[in-house]
Amino acid sequence: MTPDLDALAAQLPDGALLVDPDRMDGYRWDRANDPGAGVPLAVVRATSTEDVQASVRFAAQHGLAVVPRGAGSGLSGGASALDGCLVISLERMRAVEVDPVTRIAVVEPGAFNADVKAAAAEHGLWYPPDPSSYEICSIGGNVATNAGGLCCVKYGVTTDYVLGLTVVLADGTAVELGGPRLKDAAGLSLTKLFVGSEGTLGVITRIVLRLVPAQRPPCTLVATFASLDDATRTVLDITRRMRPAMLELMDRASINAVEDITRMGLDRTAEAMLVVQSDEPATHGTAEIAAVTAICETNHSTEVFSTDDAETGDAFVVARRMVIPALEQKGSLLLEDVGVPLPELGALVRGIEAIAAKHGITIAVVAHAGDGNTHPLIVFDAMDDDETARAQEAYGQVMDLAIGLGGTITGEHGVGRLKKPWLPAYLGPDVMDLTRRVKAALDPQGILNPGAML
Repeated sequence: MTPDLDALAAQLPDGALLVDPDRMDGYRWDRANDPGAGVPLAVVRATSTEDVQASVRFAAQHGLAVVPRGAGSGLSGGASALDGCLVISLERMRAVEVDPVTRIAVVEPGAFNADVKAAAAEHGLWYPPDPSSYEICSIGGNVATNAGGLCCVKYGVTTDYVLGLTVVLADGTAVELGGPRLKDAAGLSLTKLFVGSEGTLGVITRIVLRLVPAQRPPCTLVATFASLDDATRTVLDITRRMRPAMLELMDRASINAVEDITRMGLDRTAEAMLVVQSDEPATHGTAEIAAVTAICETNHSTEVFSTDDAETGDAFVVARRMVIPALEQKGSLLLEDVGVPLPELGALVRGIEAIAAKHGITIAVVAHAGDGNTHPLIVFDAMDDDETARAQEAYGQVMDLAIGLGGTITGEHGVGRLKKPWLPAYLGPDVMDLTRRVKAALDPQGILNPGAML
């Protein structure tokens, strides 16, 4: 029996409930383009915590699955709709308030990462987590997946900046966790439990974020290498001695995809390129870049270029951020997000290269190399069934490789729906059982984002 949606609409602002299939179509997928995405019963475009509470209570009453959704920029299928579900979109909840004295931002989940950065900058402050999609990804999605970014090698990931949350639980109760306190050891760390939970434990409607003083203007270094092994060795030599503000790697396929678009003169013959930044004070920053230059040259770099000009440096950072959209122009993508302990970085990238050769497909690798988090990007023709099958097999083998090297199946994108078959092998039976017990305790009906992660 179809639930009476008029009863739900009566509890929501005018226009908040969508039931027209054409209008709901844009809420079926995230950026992973999950082919198994279903058709929702309805979409709620929430404007407040109360809207979310009403929607979750309605879903609980009628046994409907609830799929929380931010900007739809996720890369693991975590926001894919299910047939007959209730999608709760937080896109209209975009308020950002900054308290410069406490150095916090109180943020609604639909606010873009870029919105928070801009609001903080007005007070001489900075919100460091910076996914490559920071201009279009929401803070709620960042919290749900514990997103990282280019600066996390020095400044950490989303969880390091979350001080408090308002969360709507599976029965519609709204709880306040944490708050504007830099230190708080009272009770279990429930705030951290919800960071990275991908909407499976509750719907986040308010976030208190820690801010830091504005970043100093960085110096940027770009180094190219004829050998991928020399580049990964350079990464290890850098990280054992210092902690740069950015340490990114692009392989040949990534370099060429970006060069096809930008024509900025990147070396198409290089097997790898490193983009490094230092934001230390002037004298120290110059010394740090000089030390990185020496390490690159010792490891046989073919070219090393450095600059303290912000515009020039930013051009290389933008080139790094463009890798995924550049490769999307080459075909369909299966996006990986595997990470390994730093000493295994070389084995991972060479292992990925071998998997690509074995299956006769392109796997481009771009990496937050300074913390061992790589993004292997499998390019394939979705209209070719054989190539699609080879791409999917390679996708699984890359994750098996990462696990075998003591790594993880996701460093910052989340498990979502695309990676959940590999979660048991990564966690092991005891931790997997504990995870299911936590889920069952908080969501006994199993209505919160079913099929994501678990």
